[in-house]
Amino acid sequence: MKPIRAVLLSLSLLLPNPCAAADRIVLYYNVRPPYLVPMADGSASGLTGTPAAHAFKAAGIPFVWTEMPTNRQLLNIKTGVDTDCGIGWFKNREREQFAKFTKAIYRDSPTVGLANKSYGLRQGASLRQALMANGARVLAKDNYSYGPFIDGLLSRLRPDIVRTTNENSVMVKMIRLNRADFMFVAEEEADFLVQQAGSSINEFRIIHFSDMPPGEKRYIMCSKRVPDDVIDRLNKAIDFE
Repeated sequence: MKPIRAVLLSLSLLLPNPCAAADRIVLYYNVRPPYLVPMADGSASGLTGTPAAHAFKAAGIPFVWTEMPTNRQLLNIKTGVDTDCGIGWFKNREREQFAKFTKAIYRDSPTVGLANKSYGLRQGASLRQALMANGARVLAKDNYSYGPFIDGLLSRLRPDIVRTTNENSVMVKMIRLNRADFMFVAEEEADFLVQQAGSSINEFRIIHFSDMPPGEKRYIMCSKRVPDDVIDRLNKAIDFE
């Protein structure tokens, strides 16, 4: 019996220990100023990076930073390969099927229009007015959702949409070169995107649409392998709301 017990003991040591796995969380981030700004020590700061790190530290939960593209983060969290979390994700019904969410750590400002200098829409006009204006040209990324409000108006009003598969920095250049009148951006990212395109914000107009709803809330999204106790401790440490 002793050899059998020894074998069983050896096998048990090879099995994953849920408690041990929960001792540290793999915390994913992707570089996206001003939300997630990489630091020299491998950590991240920014509008969502800083409050996320604060929550883990205040809750006394050990974690390790890991830079990873968002699509890979989503796949890992969905398949539950580790006790891992991602920073600054939107919450929706589909994601709630395979992930756990903390309380919100940030809320975006309302989406704005980044327009070229020659665009004549008055400040304070509604998005509906902008889209109904004769000859208005909207630059939009192909197969991309701008949220139910914007998507709904684009579908119903059918303005002249300039479709592109280019990255945001190239889209900014297209606006500056008057290939379209405006594009949609998060106000927090406007300066960074313009700088990334090699331009100055003074070369553009920022349009605040009067009917634009508040921005979406952002959360820490974790795999189902992260214990509920960890989520509860993070929620107690989050002081955004």
